[in-house]
Amino acid sequence: MPLLLTGIFLTFLTSWIGLVAMPYLQIGRYKPEIDEVTKESLPPAFSGEADQGAVVYASNGCIYCHSQQVRPLEAGSDLERGWGARRTVARDYMYDKVAYFGTMRTGPDLSNIGARQPSLEWHYQHLYQPQVVSPGSIMPPYRFLFVKRRIVGQPANDAVKLLPPDQPEPGYEVVPTAEARSLVQYLTSLKRSSYPLPEAPEETPAK
Repeated sequence: MPLLLTGIFLTFLTSWIGLVAMPYLQIGRYKPEIDEVTKESLPPAFSGEADQGAVVYASNGCIYCHSQQVRPLEAGSDLERGWGARRTVARDYMYDKVAYFGTMRTGPDLSNIGARQPSLEWHYQHLYQPQVVSPGSIMPPYRFLFVKRRIVGQPANDAVKLLPPDQPEPGYEVVPTAEARSLVQYLTSLKRSSYPLPEAPEETPAK
């Protein structure tokens, strides 16, 4: 019995060392890099609204079709596709409460979507009518994240500029809900690999 208990203890100890202690020693004490020119902290921290958007991102299943990890040049075509200027590394995720690396790429990698598509309007249109702004996309529409309402006074500043056949009738507008706004804030905050880090220099794909 003592030998059995010792074996069980050693099994859990080695698992704890491998899964908790070693990762902490390797990346748990990372600090942000400070850009010498702009004095900006890299990676940039998320705003509170973007943090809320990360919850919306997960709860709506975005993690099942999109990844958030740019592979190095020798491991795939991510850099050739323009998904980032370099591979992503551990420091890129230091402000994530949960890192949504993803398991599939039914859609493109989103590590750097905020740099590729900085327009809030584009993201609202994409959520409401994906195939219009991304021809050939198989992404389902997320229209439940928006509300159609009668215009009272002036149109809302964030009313979505929809194209037919989804354009609302005269006198009405489609506006994002709080969930949609926070989700888009999160997406436009994703700019991993658009800033330099010493452990991951930019890589230029061969032409």
